[in-house]
Amino acid sequence: MPKDEASTHGAIIVTEIWRYPVKSMMGERLPQTGLGENGIPGDRAWAVRDEKRGGIRGAKKIPQLMDMQATSQDDAPLITARDGQSARANETDIHSWLSEKLDHPVSLWPLVPAEQLEHYRRGAPDSDDPLEEFRNVMGRLPGETLPDFSDMPELLEFESPPGTYFDAFPILLLSQQSLNTLNALYEESIFDVRRFRPNILLDFTGSDVPFPEQSLIGETVTIGTVELEIVATCPRCSMTTHAFADLPKDTKIMRRLVEKTDGNLGVYASIKKPGQIKEADRLWLQTN
Repeated sequence: MPKDEASTHGAIIVTEIWRYPVKSMMGERLPQTGLGENGIPGDRAWAVRDEKRGGIRGAKKIPQLMDMQATSQDDAPLITARDGQSARANETDIHSWLSEKLDHPVSLWPLVPAEQLEHYRRGAPDSDDPLEEFRNVMGRLPGETLPDFSDMPELLEFESPPGTYFDAFPILLLSQQSLNTLNALYEESIFDVRRFRPNILLDFTGSDVPFPEQSLIGETVTIGTVELEIVATCPRCSMTTHAFADLPKDTKIMRRLVEKTDGNLGVYASIKKPGQIKEADRLWLQTN
């Protein structure tokens, strides 16, 4: 049974829904969508493999990916480079085309079965020091808080949970209030929603809580006909600092996140009950 969230935050409204057909590329806004057991259909359904260092890679290692746009087109997404040229993900020369646009040798892959573990295993590190490698990937300086992935040990071995190209979980929620808080505190930086790649952007109407979505962790919520379990905060990494589109490179993004939120922003969710959601839907907390 849903319970009215007004006593805590006022109405919580879905303002934007996003899908990212290729991991780490810019995505597409959807007015409505279904959610299955693995999230939004077509979300992170493709990813690039690094043909120099090995392993599936995202923008933590190949930041140029963030400057490309992927939109759904039937059975394979359309990828548009910064120069305006486009190619379909299933074209015969897509590997060489992407390698040229990224100035790095890559191949493009759809999801493969989870049993093919070598496909998902992390590629060669850039540093022989595991701690230095972890700091570089997460965009942290010595002395800054590092995420604790002890409850998700597979993420230390694999680029993503095998069978998926998600960083950890199939759905990421973020609030407009969190972005507003950071933009008000640090006016020299641009905390733009595009840097943080949520699937669902929420408006906690009437709330003066700086990061209100964090209060949802541990809750089961309903949006439209979907039930989500809010499972964890989202540790942020170096890709939030990269330049792409009209956004400049800004390493202060991570410095500010570490300073204010221990480097976290947004919350992860898993799907308890598939269904449909749309913009302007309300989020409801569930009672036991």
